[in-house]
Amino acid sequence: MLFSCLVDADFLDTKAHFDAGKPARRDGFPTLDQMRLALDAHMIAMVASATPSEVNTLRADILRQCREKAALPVGFYSFTVPTGGGKTLSSLAFALNHAQAHSKRRVIYAIPYTSIIEQTADVFRDVFKTLGDEVLIEHHSQADAADRDETARSRLACENWDAPLVVTTNVQLFESLFAAKTSRCRKLHNIVNSIIVLDEAQQLPPEFLQPILDALNLLVKHYGVTVVLCTATQPALNSTDYFDKSNNMRGLDNVREIIDHPDALFDALKRVKVELPTDWNISTPWDEVAEKIAVEDCVLAIVSTRKAARELHRLLPPGTLHLSALMCGAHRKVVIDQIKARLIAKRNGLDLQPLRVASTQLVEAGVDIDFPVVYRALAGLDSIAQAAGRCNREGRLEDQGRVVVFVPPEPPPMGHLRKAAQACVSTLHGQQADPLARALFATYFRDFYSKVGLDGKKIVPMLKVEPKTLGVQFRTAADAFRLIDDKDSATVVVRYAKHSDEIEKLLGMLAAKGPTRWLMRSLQRYTVGIHKRMTDKMLEQGSLTLPMPGLYVQVNADNLYDPLLGLKLNDDVYNPGGFAF
Repeated sequence: MLFSCLVDADFLDTKAHFDAGKPARRDGFPTLDQMRLALDAHMIAMVASATPSEVNTLRADILRQCREKAALPVGFYSFTVPTGGGKTLSSLAFALNHAQAHSKRRVIYAIPYTSIIEQTADVFRDVFKTLGDEVLIEHHSQADAADRDETARSRLACENWDAPLVVTTNVQLFESLFAAKTSRCRKLHNIVNSIIVLDEAQQLPPEFLQPILDALNLLVKHYGVTVVLCTATQPALNSTDYFDKSNNMRGLDNVREIIDHPDALFDALKRVKVELPTDWNISTPWDEVAEKIAVEDCVLAIVSTRKAARELHRLLPPGTLHLSALMCGAHRKVVIDQIKARLIAKRNGLDLQPLRVASTQLVEAGVDIDFPVVYRALAGLDSIAQAAGRCNREGRLEDQGRVVVFVPPEPPPMGHLRKAAQACVSTLHGQQADPLARALFATYFRDFYSKVGLDGKKIVPMLKVEPKTLGVQFRTAADAFRLIDDKDSATVVVRYAKHSDEIEKLLGMLAAKGPTRWLMRSLQRYTVGIHKRMTDKMLEQGSLTLPMPGLYVQVNADNLYDPLLGLKLNDDVYNPGGFAF
């Protein structure tokens, strides 16, 4: 922490020198109290315009409890709300009111996926639009800002998080806590006396869970930080839940739940019926799954791999939509927007054509869509709950929505996805009660954690003082702490036809001027990540070029990128079945 103060001071002092004495500190961002008042006004307007319903009444009560509990002491909080309960704005309300009560400096909203970050940041900007254009810092690998929009102040705040509201990824937050690079350490001292909201807390990577929990305990105990674990499927992170100190396993101490009666809330917001397989040992062939889905007028099917999504889409009737990370971000956004528009049209009787979607689990994370029927391939119980959150989300159906869980022909990929599915079967086998009952998640996560190592890279021992040398392996630990292991992956800029002019423009700028931070971020929207073995083969075949190290560009605009499925891969060279999303 002292090193962070020193590094940031050095950067700011150097900048001030070369800026001929111009002040380097931020000004112009709204205060947290101004943001609290703006959020209050926004929520009043939302309530006034909302259609009266049981769901909206429950959302209002959730918001009330968040405001009331904000006066409680600094520490750990869990915020356990079913999907569709309005947790994004309610958790922000807790954070802003808690900041006022305890004189906190900033709110850091950490999210597992960049796709959710962009959606969440846009929601926050809409809430605070009366406070100006610069109200938050969106810090992640794909943050897209035009040169003219990125001011010196916003660039500086993105580097050291000197802003009242920061929306970032788990990768940025936690890798910075363990980093050995000056550029990443700059922001550490600005985490002091802040509020960290961990959205979708169940997505914390299990192989790094112990060092992450140790870091959070340290921030709360010694640096005045409040941490909010925000999720519909609360993981078993309390010391009393699973962790055994006698085995050198440490959970979070004294976690307070914000919701008074979460079990009653889950019962009140129950909007789906989950149909489980009659025999977990018998799989259903893809053609049978497709036959069942094809008779539905409006249905979402979620599977665990890109290969499965592609195969299921092939078997479904023409007109079926597809979503996976073999589609670039811009392409996925177009399809998701199309799905949302068609759902509204069907609800209003304006779209009489069937709406069927085959997707990987990317649709489970922060994509606010509402289908009457959802099919989910066997996965972790938390994933099934997230899939259920895409079904009858607003409670508009006269009856409950249907969530059908099936055992696919191929098991999930080796590793955490398969172990999560195994833990799900162990938890639900013989269960007669609601499969999404809140109490089952603690059982599920205990079983899941028992199947995986919570410190897979052995980072915790690296950070202990060696008795003989009094040394600590900070750099070795930093090198090992990589939430995304991308050493075998490569990035390909694809030729997505609907944005072809923009892609050509950006590639022309890259060729003429070389890479800049803004340019590389802008290109991210048109990239797909695949295995390096695949890019090496495609480079040999002439399908890709390599204009700069680490960045591949598609050559053949007609055949390599499918307008429905995205980037086409040869399975004899590389089998994408092991890739989720």
